[in-house]
Amino acid sequence: MIQKILIANRGEIACRVIKTAKKMGIRTVAIYSDADRDALHVEMADEAVHIGPAPSNQSYIVIDKILEAIRQTGADAVHPGYGFLSENAAFAEALEKAGVTFIGPPVGAIQAMGDKITSKKLAAEAGVSTVPGHMGLIADADEAVKISGEIGYPVMIKASAGGGGKGMRIAWNDDEAREGFQSSKNEAKNSFGDDRIFIEKFVDQPRHIEIQVLGDKHGTVLYLGERECSIQRRNQKVIEEAPSPFLDAATRKAMGEQAVALAKAVGYHSAGTVEFIVDGKQNKFYFLEMNTRLQVEHPVTELVTGLDLVEQMIRVAAGEKLGLAQDDVTLNGWAIESRLYAEDPYRNFLPSIGRLSRYRPPAEGRTADGTVIRNDTGVFEGGEISMYYDPMIAKLCTWAPDRLQAIDAMSEALDSFEVEGIGHNLPFLSAVMNQDRFRSGKITTAYIAEEFKDGFSGVTPDAASAEKLAAVAAVINHRLQARATQISGTIGNHARSMGADWVVNLAGSDHTVTLSEGSGNTRVAFADGGELVVGSTWTPGQTLANFDIGGETIAVKVDLKGPAIRLRWRGMDVTARVRSPRVAALAKLMPEKLPPDTSKLLLCPMPGVITGVAVKEGEIVEAGQPLATVEAMKMENILKAERRGTVKKIVVKPGQSLAVDELIMEFEG
Repeated sequence: MIQKILIANRGEIACRVIKTAKKMGIRTVAIYSDADRDALHVEMADEAVHIGPAPSNQSYIVIDKILEAIRQTGADAVHPGYGFLSENAAFAEALEKAGVTFIGPPVGAIQAMGDKITSKKLAAEAGVSTVPGHMGLIADADEAVKISGEIGYPVMIKASAGGGGKGMRIAWNDDEAREGFQSSKNEAKNSFGDDRIFIEKFVDQPRHIEIQVLGDKHGTVLYLGERECSIQRRNQKVIEEAPSPFLDAATRKAMGEQAVALAKAVGYHSAGTVEFIVDGKQNKFYFLEMNTRLQVEHPVTELVTGLDLVEQMIRVAAGEKLGLAQDDVTLNGWAIESRLYAEDPYRNFLPSIGRLSRYRPPAEGRTADGTVIRNDTGVFEGGEISMYYDPMIAKLCTWAPDRLQAIDAMSEALDSFEVEGIGHNLPFLSAVMNQDRFRSGKITTAYIAEEFKDGFSGVTPDAASAEKLAAVAAVINHRLQARATQISGTIGNHARSMGADWVVNLAGSDHTVTLSEGSGNTRVAFADGGELVVGSTWTPGQTLANFDIGGETIAVKVDLKGPAIRLRWRGMDVTARVRSPRVAALAKLMPEKLPPDTSKLLLCPMPGVITGVAVKEGEIVEAGQPLATVEAMKMENILKAERRGTVKKIVVKPGQSLAVDELIMEFEG
């Protein structure tokens, strides 16, 4: 058996591999860059080796530095995780030459399947249905436009060595094809050191369903069911589940058998994933690509099969036979995974970096109702989210006997997940969990674009939710007032008294309420005749508390902002102001403070590095014209003009690092 594993990765997946290695009694070695000196994976490993500066192309993807770390520590095996060098054949070959076990597939399989162009040709030769496209390399933007027109818009422009949404663009016309080609090429070079690009037909309204395969070195290859990965944004998966709510048993079997046949054709062993585009109307599936590594979303497969895929990878790498046959693979219950990203959903999901001033995930394990919560993470409270790497904070997973129970468990777990200090997509994930369309399972890869056409601005409370939150705010205010009456040292005949009548302003509406104390709870009577009985152990200073309202228990995040009370629940983020009737009447007379006018300014929407400025001072620009490019978390973001205007002043230069809302350029009036 393997004695010591070096994890050639960082963050969440490095921590994930370390957990299984410890369970198996195998020692571990972490590698880290300057930015990750205090990272969680470094703390968890038995040993750690510094490998260079923060940028991944100077540390995590430099093969020689990792080989040197192996020599220093005497590691006899390497697990590559996902991303970085996980699908780099040269890395696997270098390890083989050094006599170090690669916990992954053989070099030939990586070469054949890791290159999307080669893999599609092999799949076609094997009789696997593939998406129409141009399988040759694209020389320049002009050729990209020509080929796109021949295939027919829309098209998908993709990096041959890509993955994780990097180096991918959808183009609907010639201009987008030209622009997308260059952006994909740049991202591919920066992320993978390989800027080769190809183009294929974009199947509109598809489902993205993938098959998990697992093989040993003795010729056995199994499929472990499927994962539904259709909830995507910018070609990056956001929510995954296993099994798929769409597949029937016959289609699952057909896809699984094709995936196994493809894996066997290249002599595959270890864990891998064959991805398919599935036509939801005609029930046809097309081979998309094979990922010759562990997938980010592997936990949902583990939850429904009971298998530890990392353990299986280690055992296969050590030469062991798989301990099960295809008939032994069973899918039990339903699992959902939500990817928690450091990105601001209220600012078009732009990357967010900074320190996690609060990070409190829900408790892991089996809950009282039989559901299971799992949280795979690589961060900790007080740690920093860096601009140099992917923005993933954690992968929150839930398991339940059926799909709706798993979704409900996820919704409750998201409510109980506290993250402060940076922008994050928790409210967006909560919003999706509570949408009827998602709950029905009628999803496609266009789901987010269709359901959130104007971006995400939070969930507006309906009447029932507004009343619940108003009642919560009233009870919180009541406890604050009660606490204030207990202040010592007051003059005897000037004791503070508490009123029973209050006006709660919340989500643009006033709720007039009367409070009365009951047996261990508070009765909140609304002026319209409604009534809610609220029970809670909330005390001042508590940032998360459960409130029992009408027999339902809800977890609400509470943040006191001076006299205001900020409440967050199920994707809703509201600020409540609880006033006496007299003060509420006076508040209506106060003028509204308007935000500053920034219409003549181009501000940096995220922390990042300016990689290009496309205009000059004095130049007239048109709406939609590219102005500047900002790179953050390995993604290239093109900032475009919102309207016609003249550039008055440019205050940045390429290579300059900017904070969020820092000025890039100014326009004339």
